[in-house]
Amino acid sequence: MTSQMLRKLLVAGFAVAALSANAACHKAPAADAASDASDAASDAAAAASDASMAASSAMAASDAAAAAPANK
Repeated sequence: MTSQMLRKLLVAGFAVAALSANAACHKAPAADAASDASDAASDAAAAASDASMAASSAMAASDAAAAAPANK
């Protein structure tokens, strides 16, 4: 994996953590809190999906680089 891909995965992880912390610490009425929690869960799922796709792309790139013939 390249450092750029690892950086993207790290940023996605921080985004999920920030959304979770925001949802847990947010003081709102019960109805709004449920809606906010649902929105945060959707955002976290989207971020996790993006991170998973990035990891898959990184693995595919790594495999392609390993399979490429060396320039001599």
